[in-house]
Amino acid sequence: MNRAAVVYNPVKVPLDRLRRVVGEQETLHGWAKSVWYETSGDDSGLQAARDALAHDPSVVIVAGGDGTVRTVAEAMHKSGTALALLPAGTGNLLARNLGLPLNDLERSVRVAFSGATHAVDVAVADMENHEGQRSSHAFLVMAGIGLDAEMAENTSALAKKHLGWLAYVTPIARSIVTNRLFHVDYRLDGGHVRSSHAHTIIVGNCGTLTGNMLLIPNALLDDGLLDVVMLRPKGRFGWAGIGARLTLQGIAHRSRFGRRMLQLAPDLRALAYAQGRRFDVHFETPHGVELDGDSFGQIVRARVTVRPGALLVRVDEQSAR
Repeated sequence: MNRAAVVYNPVKVPLDRLRRVVGEQETLHGWAKSVWYETSGDDSGLQAARDALAHDPSVVIVAGGDGTVRTVAEAMHKSGTALALLPAGTGNLLARNLGLPLNDLERSVRVAFSGATHAVDVAVADMENHEGQRSSHAFLVMAGIGLDAEMAENTSALAKKHLGWLAYVTPIARSIVTNRLFHVDYRLDGGHVRSSHAHTIIVGNCGTLTGNMLLIPNALLDDGLLDVVMLRPKGRFGWAGIGARLTLQGIAHRSRFGRRMLQLAPDLRALAYAQGRRFDVHFETPHGVELDGDSFGQIVRARVTVRPGALLVRVDEQSAR
């Protein structure tokens, strides 16, 4: 019989209601009872995902935020087992970019049991700190250095729980006011090393943020490419231009005519975009890094690569391509 495994974050999930809704779908589709795995404070889902896969489930349902999803995907990609999302975080950016239901538990569980299966890319960041220690982690949404990392490091879980995205207002404002740029050496796909000064670097596997703000217009979850954007504003007017452009991109991207107008719009010097399959970056001084909203400390260099179609995800039938 088919059987689901459920990996859940107990802090973010209404467990009794979730068990009831999952049970309803089990009965409806004739599946065996699901097996449940709880994440913990010192392991946000890696061991739970490994334990779930050991029992060969038909689907692994992840109930939590982007950080929990990232951790589970790190264990699951290339397994051939589908991952289903029950968004329960602050951003839920992967679910947004897949067009999955938000704040609708019944529909999300229904998609988990009967939705289509779609292959998406997985990005892998190989990182090194100033002591030469190395680590490797997968991510699905975005890796960030600069403002993104500061937000992940300095915004508490309690603030995000009670304020949502408003919790990020203070670190964003502080970062804009100081507007510190850092030197960076980088290269794409093994090409020539280039140098620049940037405030923030984002390596994206998809491009839409909360509130339909489109950060990376050309990013797709299944194109086999990484999209890199460098934010390098000159003062507050530069930040104003970035804010206006991102808001405009989010609105225009909803229609074919709007997307065409975006293609014709002049480039903004404060936003530099590039695409590739591998991105190498080196810093003169250590900088913080975040992956899908989780902080991974200070690093001096990183190599980000893409694994095309490495993860199977359950999507709504209408969203399948």
